[in-house]
Amino acid sequence: MPKRILLVEDEASIRDMLKIVLEHAGFQVLEAADYDTGLSQMTEPYPELILLDWMLPGGSGVKFAKQLKETPHLSSIPIIMLTARGEETDKIIGLEAGADDYITKPFSPKELVARIKAVLRRVAPTNKEEPIHYEGLTLEPVSHRVFAHDEPLDMGPTEFKLLHFFMTHPERVYSREQLLDQVWGTNVFVEDRTVDVHIRRLRKAIDLHGHDRLIQTVRGSGYRFSLK
Repeated sequence: MPKRILLVEDEASIRDMLKIVLEHAGFQVLEAADYDTGLSQMTEPYPELILLDWMLPGGSGVKFAKQLKETPHLSSIPIIMLTARGEETDKIIGLEAGADDYITKPFSPKELVARIKAVLRRVAPTNKEEPIHYEGLTLEPVSHRVFAHDEPLDMGPTEFKLLHFFMTHPERVYSREQLLDQVWGTNVFVEDRTVDVHIRRLRKAIDLHGHDRLIQTVRGSGYRFSLK
């Protein structure tokens, strides 16, 4: 079955063009021209991905994304935001609202399709015991080993857990509080700055081939594991 994509875009000409591109790439396209129509499309069978314009009649794309991420049965649906706003602060706002990727207009159809496929690959269910590969970095969950271009790396158990979380959740910004909850657990009471200490240790552990660059500091927001 072709994967369903919900396209929420108020400009009819752009919506028609994107529908042709997406259908040509093998996707099934659901359309919405405004905020409320987009929400009304969130029924079973749910779309596998949402292409979401920043500015919409009836509400913003940021508000739409936040509403979905706050709804448990919809929160796992990936979102790519489409916008003419290219400032870094705007990108951070979109990503913090729950977007999984961010494409600035104008963009090429090939880039759009490639980015959609990349996001769908990232969110696809995987065997938790399978090795995870990312730009020459390999993490083996079963043996608790990490390799950089086949060379073993030495790191502590917390750094391993932190790297595992990052590698299974790339391209998203996480605050210190979120990382504490996800990596340390909600019942562990440690200082937020503890995260910074372990981030430094993790970067040092994976810098053999320059992989420390993958762990990016997003000023005022937290950390992100990304190639961009």
